[in-house]
Amino acid sequence: MKTIITTAFIFSFFLASAQKIDFDKKLKDLGVELYQPTQPMANYAKVVRSDNLLFFSGHGPTFADNTNITGKVGKDLNLEQGYKAARQTGIALLSSLKAEVGDLNKVKRIVKVLGMVNSAEGFAEQHKVMNGFSDLMVAVFGEKGKHARSSVGMYMLPTNISVEIEMIVEVEE
Repeated sequence: MKTIITTAFIFSFFLASAQKIDFDKKLKDLGVELYQPTQPMANYAKVVRSDNLLFFSGHGPTFADNTNITGKVGKDLNLEQGYKAARQTGIALLSSLKAEVGDLNKVKRIVKVLGMVNSAEGFAEQHKVMNGFSDLMVAVFGEKGKHARSSVGMYMLPTNISVEIEMIVEVEE
């Protein structure tokens, strides 16, 4: 009997791990709507592919209507608002990622992230702001969403956006 239960457990484990996650449904369950990515602001690419790695240029907390969350965290925005700005930047990056690969099931791992926070003098909670991004990636991709990360404060970011994030993603070839 013990052998049958063990075999059934192992079989159900492999069956569950073989099933593809419906990331569109997962995003909807999280209340996240992706949108058509905006065009680059200058002469650069939003994403460059090298083999199975995607290198994303810095994205800001952009909404579908092309507006952004702006201001310095610690002055114009509080920590919670900064967290939400980092989360919105994650949505902007996911929008660009989906536009690039077509199917988020192709994501093998979120590899590396650089988070830049437009910080007021004396503000030292950049890592907590960036949790808005990191928490979203883990909520969407689970273990595949855990990434190496740097969080730094900046005196100013382009167009006064509150957060800018670069990302490297490994995808299936």
